[in-house]
Amino acid sequence: MSIKALCNLDPVTVRPQDELMAAAQLMRERHVGYLVVVEPSPLGGWDRPLGVLTDRDLVVEVLAKGIDPDALTVADVMTASPVVVEESEPVDHALEEMRRIGVRRMPVVGSGGQLVGVLSLDAIVAHLAREMFELSGSVRNELLMERHLRP
Repeated sequence: MSIKALCNLDPVTVRPQDELMAAAQLMRERHVGYLVVVEPSPLGGWDRPLGVLTDRDLVVEVLAKGIDPDALTVADVMTASPVVVEESEPVDHALEEMRRIGVRRMPVVGSGGQLVGVLSLDAIVAHLAREMFELSGSVRNELLMERHLRP
C-alpha cells in the first residue's frame, strides 16, 4: 500500500513569517500538535514544505527556556528541512525513515516536492491492526470450514 492511501490529505500549515503565538493558537483551534511550515512553490500553484513545528517544539524550545513567545516567529522555532516521504513510496519505507530519525509524523510530498499530506504513526498502526484483524479472520474461517466439512 502506498503512503498516500494512509496519510492525512488536509495538513495544517503555516508560513515561516507567521507569529509563533498565532501558530500555537492554530494548533489549539484545529486540535493538532504538528504544523507543516510551507512556502509557495516558485512555479506556483502549490506549497513546498520548509519545516515542521510541533507542540513539543513550543514547550522545549520556548516555554521551558522562559522565552517570550510573542517575540518569535515560526521560523525561529521550527525544525527546518524536514525529512519527507514521497506519496508513492511503500509504507515500510516511511516506517524505516520514522524509526531512523525518531519521529511520529512526516510530511508527504508528490513527485514535484509539493505538500500532499502528513503521515502519522497512528495511521500506520491503525492500518496494521486492520490487516491483522483480516488475517485472524482467515484463521477463524478456516476452523469453521473444517468443522462444517468434517463434522
